Amino acid sequence: MPDILIAVLAIVFVLGVAINIHEFGHFIVAKIFGMRVEAYSFFGLGPRLFGVKIGHTDYRVSAIPLGAYVKLYGDDGAGPLEAKDSTAEPVPDSELYELRPRWQKFFVMIGGPFMNIVLALAIPFTLNLMYGIPANPAPIVGFVKTDGAAAKAGLQAGDRIVSFDGIENPSWDRIQDDALLIPEKEVLIAVERNGQRKDLKITPSKVTENGQSGGFLDMAPDAGTEPVIVGSIDSTMPAGASGLQKGDWITSVNEKAIRNSQEMKILVGEAKDQPIKLVVNRNGQRSEITTSAVQKDGEWRIGIGFDSSLMVTREPVGVVGAFSEAVNQNLRILRLTGKALGQVGTGERSARDTVSGPIGIGQVIVTTVFASGFFGLLSVLMYISLSLGVMNLLPIPMLDGGQIMVLGIEKVMSWFGKTLSMAAKERIQLSGLAIVLLLMVTVIFFDVSRLIGR
Repeated sequence: MPDILIAVLAIVFVLGVAINIHEFGHFIVAKIFGMRVEAYSFFGLGPRLFGVKIGHTDYRVSAIPLGAYVKLYGDDGAGPLEAKDSTAEPVPDSELYELRPRWQKFFVMIGGPFMNIVLALAIPFTLNLMYGIPANPAPIVGFVKTDGAAAKAGLQAGDRIVSFDGIENPSWDRIQDDALLIPEKEVLIAVERNGQRKDLKITPSKVTENGQSGGFLDMAPDAGTEPVIVGSIDSTMPAGASGLQKGDWITSVNEKAIRNSQEMKILVGEAKDQPIKLVVNRNGQRSEITTSAVQKDGEWRIGIGFDSSLMVTREPVGVVGAFSEAVNQNLRILRLTGKALGQVGTGERSARDTVSGPIGIGQVIVTTVFASGFFGLLSVLMYISLSLGVMNLLPIPMLDGGQIMVLGIEKVMSWFGKTLSMAAKERIQLSGLAIVLLLMVTVIFFDVSRLIGR
């Protein structure tokens, strides 16, 4: 299948599922309460392009490619979405959204974000239950990149990290997450070495991928024992002419047994440009291969990539463990996102390098699917679904949070015998549409500026 087709299908799949699971949440709650649904646009806002009417509901595709929506009979505040093409079919009062109690309207509005969050939990829960959860390595340094941030800070293989940026006894995930948000910012790090605490300072390296900048410490944890399987070979590097093949299991380097890819990297670095003798297991047969290394990006390399699918230790768990880890994965995403946006608010990070629009999201989806395949696609779907659910809870008119805010305003006004007119509701919706469109234009500008490198 051509790469361009794979990319398009990946983007359509992720965005289509994330958006439509959201709208399905509104749709199903409305149906449960007996509200009549006028339109369900699977794709787009505004005028109807084509579709099919089943019962009282018009299932359609609309003209403006900015998402999807559900239109309920009696929800005249959604008029801007309909581009004034809403039907005037008479409907019993009992099926009108506008005449329902506010608590029912609230559940209709919350149904969309709820389904997004359910999907964001369901994906990791299912994978955790089927394949186990990744073992979180102890904060012990196993590999330090030559001339990288960790090496410049004085860290060594075998160091146990006991403090990072003020956090005592951090997990390895917490160390990586916090470093990601502070590129080129010096922070304190403390390690335990030979039974003694040693206080150091480290400045995470700044790396930009798909226009997004992050901080990296240029070190990896002690991986324990894992098979060192050749996943790819660079034909321009020494390994390309050595006779190594994809799938070879490397068991020793220069007559020293290796437990993991980190130990191999260390031994290759020690050998530098001298001959390197590898012992490999190929289809059950032992072979010896001699190669060498060249310096690239500050490291001595022979030119191979490792099969990462066999390099992550996973621990089997039951239903409770799988769900608990799924919750933790989602909370981790929310924590990182919230901290990054907080840094934008304080001026520590630029909005351009933090916020992505449809182009940036598409880049992430495509990059992930080519790097990690279907499981990577599920991971990015989880992230986008969670982000969509949380974003829609913001009190911005036209978003679900804005609709809930209007319900709250109506409730407060009712205490004083006042009501919010339909004209006022429509003006609120139009103002929300303007805000959303402005935000969309802004993030697209960020996407384009990153693409052209400005």
